[in-house]
Amino acid sequence: MFEVIVEASFAAAHSLRGYQGKCAQLHGHNFRVRLTAEGEKLNELGLLVDFTVLKRRLRQLVERFDHENLNEIPPFDVLNPSTENIARYLAVEMQTGMPEGVRVSSVWVQETDANIAVYRP
Repeated sequence: MFEVIVEASFAAAHSLRGYQGKCAQLHGHNFRVRLTAEGEKLNELGLLVDFTVLKRRLRQLVERFDHENLNEIPPFDVLNPSTENIARYLAVEMQTGMPEGVRVSSVWVQETDANIAVYRP
């Protein structure tokens, strides 16, 4: 099994709907995202998937969140913008368009130095 890992980051605000505590208030984070893709076979160039292509796709996804209020951007205008939901959203979106035989195995989203959520499809 081969794995490749790419990272991206974005700064955004959010508030957790229905949460009883400080995070119910609008606040911000400098989010770090780490995506791991895996597969059994390499392509004709000896690559599982091109790092450049993977990073570009991930950056395009997180770019629309950068310096925004996540609660106002689909799907988080309806879905609670928890770090867990952000990780799942990115995993599902990144899987679309993956080369045959390559799958997203995990998305790791860090909202603070001590708080990380991981989604494994």
